[in-house]
Amino acid sequence: MATKQIIKPKNSPTAVGPYNHAVRVGDLLFCAGQIPIDPKDGNLISGDIKAQTDRVLQNVKAILDDQKLTFANVVKSTVFLTNLNDFAGMNEIYSKYFTENFPARSSIQVAALPKGANVEIEVVAHF
Repeated sequence: MATKQIIKPKNSPTAVGPYNHAVRVGDLLFCAGQIPIDPKDGNLISGDIKAQTDRVLQNVKAILDDQKLTFANVVKSTVFLTNLNDFAGMNEIYSKYFTENFPARSSIQVAALPKGANVEIEVVAHF
């Protein structure tokens, strides 16, 4: 039976609650949703949906890098937006990180996100 391994990358922002950045079970890595927090100071970055999406995906990349994975290893992503009108801007930046072998994806509008973020992205990756 596969064991659960807790992943806490040193280059990731501190978690804003009682959760881990990622959990590995067998050949799968389940990453917690990332919001646009600057890992240097723990503050939410300012800016439009493009700036926030870029920071979110940099935070996802820090987790993937820690496990020696890339965005090509991601098999599923879920995007949470506080406003679906931001979908095109988010998608523009998202497509700079996911360039081939795209994962399955869901995009969902939510009422609010932690710290007032406008976007949160979670991923599942395969080793």
